[in-house]
Amino acid sequence: MPNSKLFLLVLVLLMAVAGTASASSQPFTQWLQGVKEEAARKGISQTTINAALSGIQPIPRVIELDRKQPEGKFTFAQYQDRVITQARIEQGRRLYRQHRTELEKAAQKYGVPAQYIVALWGIETSYGNNTGGFGVIPALATLAHDGRRAQFFRDELMNALKIIDAGHISAAAMKGSWAGAMGQNQFMPSSFHAYAVDGNGDGRRDIWTTLPDVFASTANYLHKSGWNEEQRWGRRISLPKGFPESLSGKKNKKTLQEWKNMGITLPGGTPLPVVPGMKAAIIVPDGLSGPSFLAYDNFDVIMKWNNSTYFATSVGLLADAIAN
Repeated sequence: MPNSKLFLLVLVLLMAVAGTASASSQPFTQWLQGVKEEAARKGISQTTINAALSGIQPIPRVIELDRKQPEGKFTFAQYQDRVITQARIEQGRRLYRQHRTELEKAAQKYGVPAQYIVALWGIETSYGNNTGGFGVIPALATLAHDGRRAQFFRDELMNALKIIDAGHISAAAMKGSWAGAMGQNQFMPSSFHAYAVDGNGDGRRDIWTTLPDVFASTANYLHKSGWNEEQRWGRRISLPKGFPESLSGKKNKKTLQEWKNMGITLPGGTPLPVVPGMKAAIIVPDGLSGPSFLAYDNFDVIMKWNNSTYFATSVGLLADAIAN
């Protein structure tokens, strides 16, 4: 019996590997024909299928980037130095002033303060200056054919074709990251369908070149993800000596009064402001030797955008700096 169980386990593993490799084992041209047929079945027009899928080829650089492992771990301090530069803060303030009317329009409609819209814009694409130079359709097709996450990227490819078919952008102009994140706020095609909105009323949702659409779509994402307009993201704090690191972490939420009773203050010793019943978690990205933050519910909302403590904390800090 033990041998038969081992045989079954090996068989299951082999089948899983075979299933993963099934897409890439098929020649790309043959595989692409199946994609075209599926797109037609899903109601995508032949015009779009021809414009988007004719003559595309796998992109080796996309596979290389997908396989690439991170080279070591950044500390939060190193990450922060890269994404919250003084130049980025100053540019964010300048762009906030320049586009205040459209930003405040989106902020009021969706209940998300404008500085968070600007901060996400700044961190995601350096205010639209670095949106990625890959064609989204061939990049997604490359990843869908490769097989490692075939179904996920095939679904995203179909979503991207639907965006083109609806007239929001042409196939040639649909540029983004190597993984298919698009536009000035780096939405995946599925996120586009879920959250992108027409901010200027022209009938298109253009997150590539139309800033009212970019701002409104970002605000709508946060709004639909549960943003509480009566709270901020969190704040910098000081921990008392001997504070146990085991009490930190996103899941260890306590009321502000409870944290205050444990000796937590604002930097410099100012008493912690307390809102009755309001809860927060303590985030220490670099451990107790680094900076400490209280994270409110909106911190969790930012993490729905990007499930990274570094990212969410940096968005909050950049938003604070832009608003000051």
